[in-house]
Amino acid sequence: MSDSILFEVSDGLAHITLNRPERLNAIDGDAAHRWRDVAREVAERDDVRAVLFDAAGGAFCAGGDVAAMAALGGTGAIVTELADVIHEGHRLFVETPKPMIAAVQGATAGGGVGFMLVADYVVAGEAAFFVSKYADIGLTLDCGVSTLLPAAVGQRRALQLTLTDRVLTAAEALEWGLVAEVVPDDALGDRAEAVARHWLDGATGAYGQAKRLLRSGAATFAERLDDEARTIGAAFETPEARTRVAAFAASRARHA
Repeated sequence: MSDSILFEVSDGLAHITLNRPERLNAIDGDAAHRWRDVAREVAERDDVRAVLFDAAGGAFCAGGDVAAMAALGGTGAIVTELADVIHEGHRLFVETPKPMIAAVQGATAGGGVGFMLVADYVVAGEAAFFVSKYADIGLTLDCGVSTLLPAAVGQRRALQLTLTDRVLTAAEALEWGLVAEVVPDDALGDRAEAVARHWLDGATGAYGQAKRLLRSGAATFAERLDDEARTIGAAFETPEARTRVAAFAASRARHA
């Protein structure tokens, strides 16, 4: 079993942890498939009533591991296929009537924003920060960002974040509505678990149905995810993206 994403269930709470801290928890092919498989298990298991989602190390998620894709000779078709796999996991988490909280620390970039916003409630540490960075490597939005980000902060602010180099601090993310709470970094795990336990100690089924009703736009979410997957795959084939991805991979190799 892959350890790129850890998964355990205890007393009704599913605990999911992104576990590639040496890569800032960037998602490679293995993690993409693991994400989808965990989502399927969460959706199918009757003993899972709430979900706690976090990440190992100093960052939450740097999005897709484009350096790994480039090193493996990735093509637009492969990127589209991996996006589809990730998106299937996202769809299941969004549509499953089981409330989900994310505990976010350090950097959240690119598709990592989409992973974070799959959760229904987000608690951030004081040192957390948020940035788009897609255009820096010539790629387009994926991981539900085109749907989930404007749903969280509004279209104008979503455009501001994705069309500029704007970096949001935790305090700014709270002001924008991107996260629900900001707590001291050393209290992040405890606060996220307290929220999840609140759901478990209450009418968990009612919380889950409230989530389902509020996120019922997921019927069109699948169509948007499909559009994102085709678009990022096409973008990966462009000369600009090839150049930028190769430069990014070379830079990472120099600093490894």
